[in-house]
Amino acid sequence: MKEARGEAEADGLARFNTASEAEIRSAAVADVYFHRTMEVLRARDLENTPVHIEVALKASNEDVWFVVAGLDEVAALLDEVEVEARAVPEGTICHPNEPILTLSGSYGAFAEHETAILGFLCQASGVATGAARCRLAAGERPLISFGARRMHPSVTPMIERAAYLGGCDGVAVELAAQRLGISATGTIPHALALILGSTAETARAFDEVVTEDVPRTILIDTFDDEKFGALLAARAIPESISAVRLDTPGNRRGDFRDLMREVRWELDRNGFEHVKIFASGGIDVEYILHLNPICDAYGVGGAIASAPMIDYSLDIVEVNGEDRSKRGKRGGKKRLLTLEDGTRRVVPAGAKIPAGAKDLLQPLHEPHATPTDVSALRERVLSQLATGAYEL
Repeated sequence: MKEARGEAEADGLARFNTASEAEIRSAAVADVYFHRTMEVLRARDLENTPVHIEVALKASNEDVWFVVAGLDEVAALLDEVEVEARAVPEGTICHPNEPILTLSGSYGAFAEHETAILGFLCQASGVATGAARCRLAAGERPLISFGARRMHPSVTPMIERAAYLGGCDGVAVELAAQRLGISATGTIPHALALILGSTAETARAFDEVVTEDVPRTILIDTFDDEKFGALLAARAIPESISAVRLDTPGNRRGDFRDLMREVRWELDRNGFEHVKIFASGGIDVEYILHLNPICDAYGVGGAIASAPMIDYSLDIVEVNGEDRSKRGKRGGKKRLLTLEDGTRRVVPAGAKIPAGAKDLLQPLHEPHATPTDVSALRERVLSQLATGAYEL
């Protein structure tokens, strides 16, 4: 293996199927038709044609909502590009046909970055929206992102950032947590229990070795029926145990909520009322709503990390100062206004602005649009969800 790795490195071959930052910045990741488009425009001396471009989600159901994320990477990509970029603040909850990002300038300056811009926005917004939906479902119950293992490791920091921004209370991957300025959150894998041989021994070993600031959430279903595993864990470390985690396989669950009620009963009648129940494994919005009457906390994987992407499109709406757009699109420059009563309105750029209205599209590189403090972005999302304006 070492020899093969050495040969590949000597030949300059990539060992992982990912693009480097240099490759992204150089537009090596662009769809080929953008390169060919620029060939044609250069041949016609039109590469510097002024255009105005808008990014929005086109959907017929305007009740759909989504959390905008990924603008931090768009800002980084456009940092040295001659373009006027305006965007909604990262973490804004938007609806279809609302422009979330606009670009004005020479088409050739940013044409070949369209693939990367949409990729940054579509996936990060999907993850953040998946997290926000789980947050709404869970209410005040702790919600942890467990989805990194479901995605390519190269995008783990992006996945965890978007999950945290969207409302998760914590993330499981240490690198991502460090970048977010928070502590990583995790419990115990089945591997530790399998190697140590029993639930009780696993609980004791974890309690003895791991620092006291880490909550003692013990996995209980590796070997045992859940109610017996819960008691084994609680009796092994009665003073320090904080929760038991149920990660029961689907073919052993039956009614998972009823199973949890059984665990809760046994813990309570044996004096462990303080021990919480933490659920993981195939948890999604519907499951959270089903389990809420008995469950205290959730670890969510694929429902957040592989949440459907937000299918933004990037469209020219003005060329050389005149309206020009494709069929099916709303033409012309637009403004996204927040009115005095808190509602939003998309209006043509030249329309009269109602008194007290504010334009939500602001220069992308200003600190308020993409602050580095992701906790502040998370609070932005949570405050919008708390208004009750968004439903599952």
